Amino acid sequence: MKPAGVVRKVDQLGRIVLPKSLRKRYQMNEGDPVEILVQGDHIILERYRPKCVFCGSMDGVSEFKERYICSQCMSEMQQLPKHA
Repeated sequence: MKPAGVVRKVDQLGRIVLPKSLRKRYQMNEGDPVEILVQGDHIILERYRPKCVFCGSMDGVSEFKERYICSQCMSEMQQLPKHA
């Protein structure tokens, strides 16, 4: 992890402001979802990318009935035998 060299204070409601230069560099816009991850003592913010509910892949993911499924798992499901 490379430090950005920016320090921000947490406000009364627990919010921080991401500097415009970082939002621009990482193409983050108002309303974009952000995922909060914890690794040891570190809090990591990432742009949210949906993951396949079966394998965890982020490649070729589509929404189906309010769940995310990658194209590989969708293809495997289509090959399953049909039950009456």
